[in-house]
Order: sequence, then structure tokens, then C-alpha cells
Amino acid sequence: MPRLGGRALWLGLAAAAAAAAAARWLGWWGGRAGPRLFVPEELARYRGGAGDPGLYLALLGRVYDVSPGRRHYEPGAHYSGFAGRVIGRFYGADGLPTPELTRVEAMVTQGAEAGRRALEEKRKFPPCNAEWSSSRGSRLWCSPESGGVSRDWTGVPRKLYKPGATEPHCVCVRTTGPPSDQAQGLPAHTNRGDLDHPNLGEYAGCPPLAVTCSFPPR
Repeated sequence: MPRLGGRALWLGLAAAAAAAAAARWLGWWGGRAGPRLFVPEELARYRGGAGDPGLYLALLGRVYDVSPGRRHYEPGAHYSGFAGRVIGRFYGADGLPTPELTRVEAMVTQGAEAGRRALEEKRKFPPCNAEWSSSRGSRLWCSPESGGVSRDWTGVPRKLYKPGATEPHCVCVRTTGPPSDQAQGLPAHTNRGDLDHPNLGEYAGCPPLAVTCSFPPR
């Protein structure tokens, strides 16, 4: 059973995790009456093709029956590449977990934590609405639904500078109430929302509290 390189393994796991998540959310996991150990050659028979005994998906060394979601996993379907296959070496011949499983589970945990932090930041700093045309130039503006984030405030456009990013991107920033992150050391009694966050910058030529910033074509 070949090993995958770090990046290829991560990409494969990300796609497999998406397939598995879809199956779990839609109730496609089929229960079994107890643990059973598969070797790769045996699992390869469970790809959902004509004459195959079933349709199984392996994720992090665990095998799931996804027959109820057949149209997503059968030969030719979007996630068919994961059916009947083992990705990585997560359990030994004795059925016990390997160090690789521990390592990959740590990667998955780190990825989930990074996703949680990204979602928190998006809720705090939702992306701006944006449009551009050669005749009118560009326009950035905020609304209570901008960036796909529903909220009870509108905000104003600001540049958000992220560590390691080459360019800032436009976000909507709350202008009233206490700052979202008191860890920044800002006084709790300030009533400027997140305007004083150190990673934010104003757009030149746009009034500081304008909901819309327009820039003529260059």
C-alpha cells in the first residue's frame, strides 16, 4: 500500500473528509454489527460496481457503508475515487492504530481549529461588497448581509492586513460598542467598535465613517 507525500496526503484527506461529511450529515453511514478488519485487496471489491458485494468508503482507516448515498460514490460519481480504497497507513495488520494515524488526526484537528478561527474572524470582519467597471471605477460598500454574514450592524469599509498576506482585503468593521477582542489591550469603555484594531487601515479618499467608498477609474 503506497504512502502519499505530505501535501498529497492532506489534499486527499480533505477531499475524503468532505465526502465523509456529506455522508454523515445526510445519514448515509450504514451500521455494522461489530468491528471487522479489511485488507486493501478485500476492500477493493466494495466499489459499488456490477457484481460488487457493497459500496464502502474508508476514512482514516475506518470503513463505512455508504450504499444509501450510492449516486455520490458509485463508479463514475464525484467521490468514486474514495470508494473501496485505503488512503495512507492508519492501522496495522493487527488492527491497531499506527503513528501515522496519530499524526494525521493531529493535522485534522489543527485544520479544524484553523477553520474555526477563520470563521470567527469572518464574523468579526465580514468581507465588503465590491463592484468594478471601466467607466465608473470601483466601489466598496457594507451592508448587514455583506460577505454572506448576517448581522445587526452594517459597518464601514477598511483594509484588513493579515500576517503573511501580500495585499490587504476589504472588510466591514463595526463602528460602535466595545471592541470585539479585549486582548488587544484597548479600553473596555471605548465606543468605537473595532475601528482601532491594529491590523486595519482606512481607504485614502474615503470618509472614515462612510458606508460606501467609491474610487474613479485610473
